[in-house]
Amino acid sequence: MPGACGLGLLLALMLLPVVSASRPGTVFRLNKEVLSYAAEAGKAPLQNALQVTVPLFLDESGGVFQPTRIQIRNVDVSHLQLTFVADFGIRLLAATNFTFKIFRDPEPLHLLLPIALLADTSVEQGSIGTPVVSISSCFSIFDKAIVFDGRNSTAPAMLAPLQSHITAVLKSKLCLRISNLVQGLNVHLGTLIGLSPVGPESQVRYSMIDTPTITNDYISLDINAVLFLLGRPIVLPVDTTPFVLPQHMGTKGAMATVGLSQDLFDSVIMLLQKAGALNLDVTAQLNSSNNPLNTSVLGQFIPEVARQFPEPMPLLLKVRLGATPTVTFRTNNATLQLQPFVEVLAPTSNSAFQYLFSLNVAVNLSLQLSVSKVRLRGTTSVLGNVQLTVASSNLGFIDTNHVQTLMGEVFEKPLLDHLNALLGMGIALPHVVNLQYVNPEIFIQEGYVVVSSGLLYQR
Repeated sequence: MPGACGLGLLLALMLLPVVSASRPGTVFRLNKEVLSYAAEAGKAPLQNALQVTVPLFLDESGGVFQPTRIQIRNVDVSHLQLTFVADFGIRLLAATNFTFKIFRDPEPLHLLLPIALLADTSVEQGSIGTPVVSISSCFSIFDKAIVFDGRNSTAPAMLAPLQSHITAVLKSKLCLRISNLVQGLNVHLGTLIGLSPVGPESQVRYSMIDTPTITNDYISLDINAVLFLLGRPIVLPVDTTPFVLPQHMGTKGAMATVGLSQDLFDSVIMLLQKAGALNLDVTAQLNSSNNPLNTSVLGQFIPEVARQFPEPMPLLLKVRLGATPTVTFRTNNATLQLQPFVEVLAPTSNSAFQYLFSLNVAVNLSLQLSVSKVRLRGTTSVLGNVQLTVASSNLGFIDTNHVQTLMGEVFEKPLLDHLNALLGMGIALPHVVNLQYVNPEIFIQEGYVVVSSGLLYQR
């Protein structure tokens, strides 16, 4: 990203959306603690932006107009402060020192000109659902110039008109440069509506649904999400109850607080289920050591299998999730409930598969969440026993107590490996290029999740 937009990128940390499945489903807050970090990192980009060109000065101190070249040798931002302005946006206050070289005979003149900059930036909702920022007011306050000529002599006669010339030029140019940085930020904010992967063949696109809420302590965005399957949007259930993130949530002093509603997780799981990403086939190889997924082992519990398959043959488990899994959040506890339908098949002599029986399965999983860089990831583990009931059978009566141990052994690990690989892809949290979450903490609350974190911006 171009260096001229560096300050804009840092301001973007305050305006980033996250996903939601209802209205709004997700709330993103940037707390005032991020402002000091953004201000410190923003000094260098601001200094570069304020390097403007000053036109020739017509010096008439000698009685004849003499064109004099002026060059800004250095801009030092000694202090940069960003603050939230309630119900409006962000205020920028900068203390700067401009060093000038005046090319005059017989020796050049060196000036130090202190300038204070004050700019108010409004934050609105754009027509395409992205944050839009703009400078509403900007002022430059000029102090008296200090002359450095190496002899501590008094200022030359030309100093007053020279400073007037520089002041007149910089009054318009400095605020224009700041405005250009902010306007350039809108281009980058517009890319936040791009697609972000959720799983195979599925994506999410974010957009604001309302104007941001701004207090003196934070800026908060309510965001909606459109989920896509194979490039086409899917219709989600509409929840008329808005998700409200309590005011004092997360870790005290954290830069960012993200509230993710249960509706969001339900909708993402539903998207994965519609995409077929949660389905899997569990197969076995006869030459695998200690492999119980074959007709010989199954025949020990179901005599009809041993009769039909006197020679050991590998089995195939077709695991399909017709019902959408359910995510439940309780204080300090997250669970995922699955009800897969499992078909058990065996190969025949003509390379086709013969249907043996099917099972209705109920699995309760513990869901652990973590944040890695910019993605919220999940891992699961089984809670209690896997519950089995026979749905139908081509083998006559099947005692589920006989197959419970076997099916649990051959079913649980492949299911967990599959789910953890899928959930390990994660959901992208709000970010821009080169932005990462650092030292995140996750809090499970009744009906929602809170991510409380620091932020790190690396060029």
